[in-house]
Amino acid sequence: MLTVTVLYFSSAVFLQLFIAFALAYVLNPTVEFLERYSIRRPYGILIVFCLTVLVCGGFALFLVVSISGELSSIQLNLPEYVHHLYDITPTPVKGYLGIETADKLALRLNELLQQARGAAPDLLKPVMAFLQKALSSTVGVLLTLLGYLIIPVYLFYLLFDLPQLKAFIESYIPERFRPVYTAKLAEIDAVLSGFVRGQLLVCAILAVLYSIGLYVIGIDLAIAIGTLAGITFIIPYVGTIIGICLSVVMALLKYNDILHPLLCLGWFGFVQLLEGSFITPKIVGDTVGLHPLVAIVALLIGGQLFGIMGMLLAVPVTAVTQVFLRSLSDYYRNSDFYREG
Repeated sequence: MLTVTVLYFSSAVFLQLFIAFALAYVLNPTVEFLERYSIRRPYGILIVFCLTVLVCGGFALFLVVSISGELSSIQLNLPEYVHHLYDITPTPVKGYLGIETADKLALRLNELLQQARGAAPDLLKPVMAFLQKALSSTVGVLLTLLGYLIIPVYLFYLLFDLPQLKAFIESYIPERFRPVYTAKLAEIDAVLSGFVRGQLLVCAILAVLYSIGLYVIGIDLAIAIGTLAGITFIIPYVGTIIGICLSVVMALLKYNDILHPLLCLGWFGFVQLLEGSFITPKIVGDTVGLHPLVAIVALLIGGQLFGIMGMLLAVPVTAVTQVFLRSLSDYYRNSDFYREG
């Protein structure tokens, strides 16, 4: 009971450690690669840190510049969007809302925006009350913020001590079980690395492909939508659904025809076909080996039980569970009960 209580009230600390451990797992192969070229581990970690900051900073700068330019274009095309939205709105809806002309629709949209701005303080009241309650414990807030700020420190020490940590855990495994432990650990590592590192690379490739295709089609916010669809593909199938919905809406608002939404659907379908038949098999391989139906069910169960975090962890946890189920299946098939007679 005491352990459960401590874990419950220390959940923020464990979340920070989990984030640091996940990042260490992703970055450790690069550190080991540098070690093989006679670069001492602390210096290798610093090199990896610097490269990661440079890549993330460059990517963020690229996104800010690209999206700011696209937002300027949207501002110029806003009156045209209003007219197209008016054209695709069914007549009964126009009559019910009292928007007989496009100008009235623009006026109604402005009214809705003003109402939303006026309602914002009321909507923020529960949030402010929660923050006031949270801030009443200043020490707790400061410790939580400090915990997230020192995630890089956690990450450094995890990367530095990872070989010793593996050896420490292995020292508690009885000698007779170590071959089995080593084999299963290698199998789990292959599954996790195949999903985590492979899926991150797949997401980056999909973000580039989605953005290029939408830009060629002429969709506003092409880079933002393509990047969002690629990043959220870390949860399988979710990114594709988000990208299709946003791109089709933007196509309808800009072009007011059926051709451009169909082009968006066609491009996402083509990229998805490319991902399933070539990109993922080449990058991730068959190490995860989950049937698409099993992956979807795992996502739904994970989301139902633990929300977004559950959806993020659903596929890798299911893949690791499959390793043990496969071992159990082999044990059963080799048992006397199965083989006798």
